[in-house]
Amino acid sequence: MDRNSLSANQPIGSVFFSADPSRSLTDVHGRILNDWQGAINHRPSIIVSSRSQDTQELPPVVSAAFKKRRAKVNSYVFQELELAKGAADGGNKNLKESKADSASTSNTSVSAEQGNGKEEPKKDWTRIAPPKDMIKLHDRLFYMLQPPLESLLGGKTLEFPFEPFPFQFAGIGFLFPRYNAILADEMGLGKTMQTITAIRMLLRTGHVNNVLLICPKPLVTNWLREFQNWAPEITIAAIAGNSAQRAWHWKSNPALVKIANYELLTRDEIYVNDPNSMNDLVVLDEAQRVKNKSNSTSLVVQKIPRKRSWALTGTPIENGIEDLVGICEFASPNTVHSGMNAREIRSRVSDLILRRTKDLVMKDMPPRLMRDAELDLSSEQWDAYQSAEQDGVIRLNEMGDELSIKHVFELVLRLKQICNFDPVTNASSKMERLNADMEEVSNSGQKAIVFSQWVDTLDVIAEKMARFNPLQFSGRIPSNQRDSILKEFKENPDRKVILMSYGAGSVGLNLQFCRYVFLFDRWWNPAIEDQAINRAHRIGAAGSVTITRMIMSGTIEQRIHDILESKRELFREVLSDHDSPQKRGLTKDEIFGLFNLRTPQGRIVPKKQAA
Repeated sequence: MDRNSLSANQPIGSVFFSADPSRSLTDVHGRILNDWQGAINHRPSIIVSSRSQDTQELPPVVSAAFKKRRAKVNSYVFQELELAKGAADGGNKNLKESKADSASTSNTSVSAEQGNGKEEPKKDWTRIAPPKDMIKLHDRLFYMLQPPLESLLGGKTLEFPFEPFPFQFAGIGFLFPRYNAILADEMGLGKTMQTITAIRMLLRTGHVNNVLLICPKPLVTNWLREFQNWAPEITIAAIAGNSAQRAWHWKSNPALVKIANYELLTRDEIYVNDPNSMNDLVVLDEAQRVKNKSNSTSLVVQKIPRKRSWALTGTPIENGIEDLVGICEFASPNTVHSGMNAREIRSRVSDLILRRTKDLVMKDMPPRLMRDAELDLSSEQWDAYQSAEQDGVIRLNEMGDELSIKHVFELVLRLKQICNFDPVTNASSKMERLNADMEEVSNSGQKAIVFSQWVDTLDVIAEKMARFNPLQFSGRIPSNQRDSILKEFKENPDRKVILMSYGAGSVGLNLQFCRYVFLFDRWWNPAIEDQAINRAHRIGAAGSVTITRMIMSGTIEQRIHDILESKRELFREVLSDHDSPQKRGLTKDEIFGLFNLRTPQGRIVPKKQAA
């Protein structure tokens, strides 16, 4: 601005802030800053313009003091933001031109966009919002002034194997600025990808220099593979081997990301909790492993020296609200505690937890079709079941005050096993139904997963459906052989079915090419069943996924099913206005309530110490 450009009525001593986008920005050392972060740190030039007035023409006035006028910021231009916008516009233009050329080549007279008569929906940008507990203005401005994630991640700096979904951008934006976070997306929505991308951004921007990721042992290879897909430039190492080799990994390995399994923590506690080894970020995968805050693994995890704490879990609440308290003890200590009601917990964790479900974010995802196969016991099973139940209840009644939940539980397990197979003849109504359904699955060229809580049951199933060439995946399989089994199941068209135990197959596996899931018997907790189901029903599913839950009518399975179905609302209760969330698993009283236990003195109720 020059003197001649001032208007007559412009106030004297006006101050203007300006930044010329055509000029190169430099720091105090003279180095050129061309990126948007440099623009944030650049101090704008201040041009002060004024003009003198002929005091002789001014009438005599009484002097008066006025408050000093505040400087006004007219504008500030981020060069990279304009470039990103232009690149995005150019990319869309090129994409449309490419579509037009493709349409003309294939002799298609009308493009899809013109044929539908609809315009492309306006794309929403994902902004990084600072956490609510971030107080310093400098820190809040840093995140608020960031360009949209799409412009940061859409350039040549970070290359992705494919474009993330909008809700995944939001998840990345949630994790990136937070020192304390729980990503609790439903299984199958890509928590792994979101976490790796957020870690990648933190490493690339220098916010963190080392990361410790802790996961169950079977998932170590999965994390190594996903890092190779989503962040191939990041050095990563799995902590394994004998004690000397592990000590070298903990103390000397220069990898930016180290992966350890939960089983190692207690053995290597001296290295894990070394106060001289500060971790910039610690990530817990399948964080429900530390839901019991008093067990040995949780105690080690809570003492890990760290600056940032992230927890990943698809089931932050498996059995009761105490599960969430245990996870928060790592992610954000003292945020919640035992005894809080749902309303208090909801207000405390609203900025700590991000939870999305498929129904909310994946409108176009193939549906999940649930069907309950209510079957009758075979005659052999019915005789064995009645005999076991009657004898068992009589024994429980005779125990009187000595009765404990352990005794009731043993009877329940015995009856559930009879619902699967007759103990003498191996007759099974479930097996007849499974074979019939597998005929249809095999003839249609699809694949299926069969879940059971007992490995011995899986052995019997494998013998009775040998013609379908089944594979088995359970805790008996050595960890170094599991990846080859999953690869064989995926790539071999003759392998139509895989038999899995809930313990080994309910977490961390991607089997979205399967269209059918069979729950041969029911787990005690619906959250575990949901985890198993979501091995197939997840992002990238080939089509609708049909889940068959096998239930024997008039048996202990029917009673357990009815109880568990009434307990699938705990997430909603924590996030709604209800104040008293119930537990999702079977309580002590509910297990006793499975049988009508009486003595001549009246109905037997459990002693408080029996649990």
